[in-house]
Amino acid sequence: MLDSAPAIVAETIVPFVFKLVGAIALWIVGGWLIQLALRILRRSLVHSSLDATVISYLLNVLGAVLRVILVVAILGFFGIQTTSFAALLAGAGVAIGAAWSGMLGNFAAGVFLQVFRPFSVGDFISAAGVTGTVEEIGMFVSSIQSPDNVRNIIPNGKLFGDNIQNYSVHPFRRVDLVAQLDNKADVPQAISLLKDALKSIPNQSEGHPADVEILEFSERGPRLAVRPYTHTKHYWQVYFDTNRLIVDVLGRHGFPVPSIPVAVNGSPAVGAGAAAALGTGGTPA
Repeated sequence: MLDSAPAIVAETIVPFVFKLVGAIALWIVGGWLIQLALRILRRSLVHSSLDATVISYLLNVLGAVLRVILVVAILGFFGIQTTSFAALLAGAGVAIGAAWSGMLGNFAAGVFLQVFRPFSVGDFISAAGVTGTVEEIGMFVSSIQSPDNVRNIIPNGKLFGDNIQNYSVHPFRRVDLVAQLDNKADVPQAISLLKDALKSIPNQSEGHPADVEILEFSERGPRLAVRPYTHTKHYWQVYFDTNRLIVDVLGRHGFPVPSIPVAVNGSPAVGAGAAAALGTGGTPA
């Protein structure tokens, strides 16, 4: 019995110790090689057109996959059958994927947002029912700050799957305003006065003079389209300045206030001024 103890040590424990030391060495060397490969890959990707966030995504996923392969290789080094282990990992992956389908979809959408770049941080966009400035494009969600200074957190899947309007791509955009004139107004004079006055509004796009033309006709009178051009960051300043200018110019030059057609006792619509001159019963006061 005592003579068999050294044999057991020599045949069982010693090989196990050697395998354990080999597995530890394999883990250390394999981990070092993985880190080296990831560092080399990171340096090569830094000089590419990919965003830093996309590079981090790819490196993290690749590092996790390589470590799983390393663990499977170490188990095989110990003589453990890895086929069942691989099947277990595949089953766990399916279960996790089913449970986290929404999260994984948001993750994939985040990658696509970084790769295709429909917008960048700082752009003013409208998407997923929200309009505002992009603050952050994260792994699973993105944040947009609306003009009323509210942060909106939106899942990337919803953001990427919706129509996206990017107002910051081009150097300028159009401000759409309307000036309502009375039927008796001198339309050519109003257009000329507004065009000249609009030149004084700051932060308009150079080389793109404002448009002032007849947009349509209504019961109250002609409606003028007043459309200056400016960059998104100056949009509201130009918008409000133009509105004030329309009121000021038309008021200073004596343009009549558009009347609102109303019906009196079933008679055809008349101007608000004429209606005010009628007494009770529809007869002149």
